[in-house]
Amino acid sequence: MAWFQRLISIYDLIRPIMDVALLAFLLYKGYELLEKTQALPLVKGAGFLALVYGIAFLFNLTTLRWVLTTIAPGLFIVIAIVFQPELRKIIVRLGQGEFFRPDNKPRIGQLDAVITAAELLSEQRRGMLVVFPRKINIKNIIDTGTRINAEISSSLIVAIFQFDGPLHDGAMVVQGGKITAAGCFLPLSERQDIRKNFGTRHRASLGMAEHSDSVVLVVSEETGAISLAYDAKLYYDLSSLEVTRKLKELLDSESRRESVLQPAAPQASSAQTSTEQKENTIVSPEKTLEGIGE
Repeated sequence: MAWFQRLISIYDLIRPIMDVALLAFLLYKGYELLEKTQALPLVKGAGFLALVYGIAFLFNLTTLRWVLTTIAPGLFIVIAIVFQPELRKIIVRLGQGEFFRPDNKPRIGQLDAVITAAELLSEQRRGMLVVFPRKINIKNIIDTGTRINAEISSSLIVAIFQFDGPLHDGAMVVQGGKITAAGCFLPLSERQDIRKNFGTRHRASLGMAEHSDSVVLVVSEETGAISLAYDAKLYYDLSSLEVTRKLKELLDSESRRESVLQPAAPQASSAQTSTEQKENTIVSPEKTLEGIGE
């Protein structure tokens, strides 16, 4: 029994550390989830109300406490109605999230093959939509397309997205170093602040970035612009070097820190756009560019 008592004493020593570590992990993942679903303003508002209530309780402000206590039940109902899309996304992510899932990022050579295909299709003004899943399972999206399970090659990708092909209108899913499926249907963004000149591909890429943590590579059929969508934002008309760098950064589990790209000065025309300006041009969901509509 001595060894059992020793084991209990060791557990009593490490239990507070485990408790704090697990709580910190859950808080971090919760914050990451809220940030990606754009529900962070909801938490900030709730924190502000909690701060006001704490001040009222501390200084015994009875009238303010009574008002806050009275409106609290109705406030929860209003929050549930107003933020219903965000709350639904949080629940979906909790059901689909796989925090300890093995990393299925494609190798650097395979990413280069995808970028090469995007450059070729951009020159030919052919649309392209490629999804790179990260931690959240997107089996429901894969099931809407045609299973391929083929090795990644630029020639195969170009052939799939050639005009009038049976799979060219859908999205391709690249997972585990293979082309998992093609012709997949993505959810369209429900944001109301997107202008009508964004085509279906861009709306689908943004919708996928809103509903999951996937990174989506999209080539515009009308303008040939290469863009990336991730973390509920769309970064439009990036250079091949910028797309390659961001894909490697976002799909690398060791350096998955979000970096912020700074927008360049407004472009006068495509003929006057310099290489440096084009590399830094960004369009987020709040900003759109004229002439997009596939």
